[in-house]
Amino acid sequence: MTRIIALALLCGCLTMPARADEAPSADTLKAAEELTAIVNADTVAQMSGEMTAQIWPSIENSLSAKVDAATLAELRTEFERSVTAFAGETTKYTPAVYARHFTAPEMREIVAFYRTPTGAKSLHVMPLVMADVMAQMGPRVQTFQTDLNTKIVAIMQKHGYKN
Repeated sequence: MTRIIALALLCGCLTMPARADEAPSADTLKAAEELTAIVNADTVAQMSGEMTAQIWPSIENSLSAKVDAATLAELRTEFERSVTAFAGETTKYTPAVYARHFTAPEMREIVAFYRTPTGAKSLHVMPLVMADVMAQMGPRVQTFQTDLNTKIVAIMQKHGYKN
């Protein structure tokens, strides 16, 4: 039970609930769509490539002794297609997310920045930076979950709850 609680807490920390605010104005949505278009131009392909580079080797290692090279190649093709489709599908919600967190003028300022040389570079480099950050985080997740679970169990026991 405590592992479930720890996992639920971790998932809750990594996701933000959607706010039930009123719908954004047409102007705000237009700015959000422009921002999404400029951000997503290169990002989906980069994210897909980085996810494949990080995840595929472990899949390949677990399957390579069980399947032939042609099957493995087809599996990789399907994996890459699926990751790209997933990344593309999730981006269709991006304008609404931007519109919840930024005003139309703020988004226009961000778009103006992305049109500068530094902004254009950041669009290209940030997915790589985030992939590096996630790669650094990955090996630490199990330790974090174990540590968090231990702390939750201790608090629960302190208050008289048994797992």
